[in-house]
Amino acid sequence: QEGMPQTLSSTSMFTPCGFSPHLHTSKEGEQGGLIFQDGNLTSASLDALIQHLIPTTDYYPEKAYIFTFLLSSRLFIEPHELLSRVCHKCIEQQRLDDPVLDKARIRKFGPKILQLLTEWTETFPYDFQEERMIGHLKDMIHRIAPCDEAYWKKMNQLLQALNQKLATLSHGQEGIVKISSAVSDKLVAFKTKPPSIQREILSVCSDPYTLAQQLTHVELERLSHIGPEEFVQAFVHKDPLDGTKTCFSEQKKTSNLEAYVKWFNRLCYLVATEICMPAKKKQRAQVIEFFIDVARECFNIGNFNSLMAIISGMNMSPVSRLKKTWSKVKTAKFFILEHQMDPTGNFYNYRTALRGAAHRSLTAHSNREKIVIPFFSLLIKDIYFLNEGCANRLPNGHVNFEKFLELAKQVGEFITWKQVECPFEQDPNIIHYLHTAPIFTEDGLYLASYESESPENQTEKDRWKSLRSTILGKT
Repeated sequence: QEGMPQTLSSTSMFTPCGFSPHLHTSKEGEQGGLIFQDGNLTSASLDALIQHLIPTTDYYPEKAYIFTFLLSSRLFIEPHELLSRVCHKCIEQQRLDDPVLDKARIRKFGPKILQLLTEWTETFPYDFQEERMIGHLKDMIHRIAPCDEAYWKKMNQLLQALNQKLATLSHGQEGIVKISSAVSDKLVAFKTKPPSIQREILSVCSDPYTLAQQLTHVELERLSHIGPEEFVQAFVHKDPLDGTKTCFSEQKKTSNLEAYVKWFNRLCYLVATEICMPAKKKQRAQVIEFFIDVARECFNIGNFNSLMAIISGMNMSPVSRLKKTWSKVKTAKFFILEHQMDPTGNFYNYRTALRGAAHRSLTAHSNREKIVIPFFSLLIKDIYFLNEGCANRLPNGHVNFEKFLELAKQVGEFITWKQVECPFEQDPNIIHYLHTAPIFTEDGLYLASYESESPENQTEKDRWKSLRSTILGKT
């Protein structure tokens, strides 16, 4: 156990306070092909960065460096190729091919390479869905294990933990009720039939507080499946220094990220559907007020993604045109929420609220106070602009490491948030409804809206007429 690097739980690696992008070095300028400025690593060749990742008998890379490099290296080299190069260099440097191994030396090196592999599997488990990755991992351990029995045990623990994590992740992906996308607009026809065809939200959950908690459940469940690398893989372009292939020839590995964006859209449409459906103005107003209360609870919880989806749903034109309905609503609370999520000044108010929630999360005593669920499409947009705004490589071919430290800071904070365990009790009935209740398409929403409050001008009248014939088959 002597000389084993401290194993930190994977969260401590990202807590914004523990995330120090300063990879210290006493001297400025160059060191082993790495360029430093004010003590921070700013750029280097890919080879030098790979070398900097590799532990030796007396060196172990900083946690922040490991995360930043593993996150961003995939823009230049596929994970299996990176691991292969790391292993080859270790074999070379530690002379693991020698017929007689230097046991004392390997006992110093062993715990460190095991620690690196553990951190990699914990933070980027999806990388290891690939057989080749597991192959390199086992090969490495087979080489050092003859020097210490304990390494076998350590490898088994590592593989067990990894299998468990991958199983949970894939089970979670299947377990999420297959979201039914826009379901039949034929539902509009029920305005002329008894309304029992569809349950509505208030019959499933009439307490705004409960619904906000269940939405938070769905959000955290979906967030937990997003791998940090998906943010980078969403922007993989061809690496200009390698004209032959894109780094990821297979499909972009961003399915969880895409599924999460789909969930946001579904929630917008679900809110709009629930408001446009009821036949009576009084009931529609009641549904609007209910959702305003739900949105307010989401804000208090720190669930900004559901909050934004609800506000977006209420701002869709089929909903906002219902003037008579809105006149029955106490709108003051709605305007306060809208102001919070106002896009002016690059979402200045929201970003201030987010920082407040992030700060509360750092000093939290309970999981309840730790919750931070960012407005997701804005987070993606920020990362997109950071990525587009500066080059991955400098003119001399060096990797622009400064950029990736900034990227790692944003993604690292997100990882801290997605690891929070949901403190609320789950209500399967409500969650099932959120995932499966039928929603109108945009056309269906407009039709329901016109059926609720007649068109006000010729354009609306024409649209109503054409929708009635296409959707209801009426003239």
